[in-house]
Amino acid sequence: MKLVLQNLTKKFPNRNRKVKEDVVAVDNFTFEIPDGELIGLLGPSGCGKSTTLNLICGLQKPTSGKIFFGDDDVTDLPPENRGVGLVFQNYALYPHLTVLQNIMFPLENLRGADKMTRPQMVEKATQIAKLVQIDGLLDRKPSELSGGQQQRVAIARALVKMPRVLLLDEPLSNLDARLRLQTREEIKRIQRETGITTVFVTHDQDEAMSISDRIVVMKDGVVQQIGKPQDVYDDPVNLFVAKFLGTPPINVFEGSVKNGKLIIGADTVLDVKGVPDQEVWVGIRPEGFVLDDGGAMSCRLSALEVMGRDVSIVSTNECSANPTVRSIISAENKVDLAADTVRFALKPKKVFLFHKKTEERIRFDA
Repeated sequence: MKLVLQNLTKKFPNRNRKVKEDVVAVDNFTFEIPDGELIGLLGPSGCGKSTTLNLICGLQKPTSGKIFFGDDDVTDLPPENRGVGLVFQNYALYPHLTVLQNIMFPLENLRGADKMTRPQMVEKATQIAKLVQIDGLLDRKPSELSGGQQQRVAIARALVKMPRVLLLDEPLSNLDARLRLQTREEIKRIQRETGITTVFVTHDQDEAMSISDRIVVMKDGVVQQIGKPQDVYDDPVNLFVAKFLGTPPINVFEGSVKNGKLIIGADTVLDVKGVPDQEVWVGIRPEGFVLDDGGAMSCRLSALEVMGRDVSIVSTNECSANPTVRSIISAENKVDLAADTVRFALKPKKVFLFHKKTEERIRFDA
């Protein structure tokens, strides 16, 4: 089912009576999600991603704009008539019902031509339980399940009616790190097997990048960038997007461009042809550093963190906007921990320039 958001805006009254302007939670959001795609809505708390999800499912009405499921305008349609499946952050399972009964619950509310007999409901719920791999737990109560198992029950309950659109509101935030990794892989598998158009809301960029076909990065209700996860990571449109994506986060420095040269502190680090002389923000991905005794960029060495196949060099630089600079290099490299400084060459494609005031991307020819 294709999902279209057309100039979607949601405003709330400002609780501060001294401020007359409304709070804009979602600002002129226009986006088309093709049939069968998994889209990640990504951004910090308060960016408008959950509000967008609530608008799609009908729990809130937009101040302006339209929502289409396929060719159907569902903007004013109540939630129960939209054909959406919604998975909440806290699972919202009925504690007095078994797993089977929880999954069957949406089917019991069907009326008219869609009404099912109990054997039909049991069969359908069992099929979905097998899909999410909890068919051996159907007689248990939610209190007898692990967090991951409860999450699967919530997903099964959302899927049992085969919704036109599946909406996931931070579904993994209550799980431990290892279980989150396993469950997000399961969500992607289930989505591919069912082919249901899915919107996945999260503040965790690792989650969004690992399972989404495309991601939508939001800030203060405004869409910053839309694209395939790797494309957005490799080609951020502004400093906010560059800083929000990546683990460890991007290293940011105060720099300047003079005569086509990028300067950070006392170091002339890179050729940046075509960029006028100006003060800039410089973003360098952790993997953009190359350990080189003759490298153009110098940092003060602090520590070395071993990560297995890679190591992280922790250093400082007087021009860094972050307390420390993190550089990811191969573990095969030998770092002299007795040295006061460490020098790097830079990978041009991992270096980004941003306007000092607007923080918009400045492109250059390396």
